[in-house]
Amino acid sequence: MIKTVFILFTAFLVSFSTFSQSTIEIEITGLRNNTGVIMLQMFDEQETVIRQEKGTISENKCTIIIKDLKPGKYAVRYFHDENLNGTLETTKTGKPTEGYGFSNNAYGLFGSRPFSDWLFEVNGDTHLVLKTRY
Repeated sequence: MIKTVFILFTAFLVSFSTFSQSTIEIEITGLRNNTGVIMLQMFDEQETVIRQEKGTISENKCTIIIKDLKPGKYAVRYFHDENLNGTLETTKTGKPTEGYGFSNNAYGLFGSRPFSDWLFEVNGDTHLVLKTRY
């Protein structure tokens, strides 16, 4: 009897951990104002967009919560859509005029760093703090 209970309990724990979902809280800091929204995309490790979120800004920061993620590797990019037109504004030379950022705060000198530098591991609830660049 005790052996049967132990086996059932072990099977329950294994199935629970296999199917458990994680929540990511993404805190975006360093915003220069409270105007507009944050436009965020989340990618899986194959560079496929799996979520797109809009976040409101308060006190020059934004927190976006993404629920029900399976364990794995993910990446995030975002921009501060100050004029609410849905696109990242740039100069004629391509330099962004609105704030932007990537997971792991992966910034390059001329453009973004390789996608592999954006990837982070999710194995449970996760809190990210990302700094906006202008």
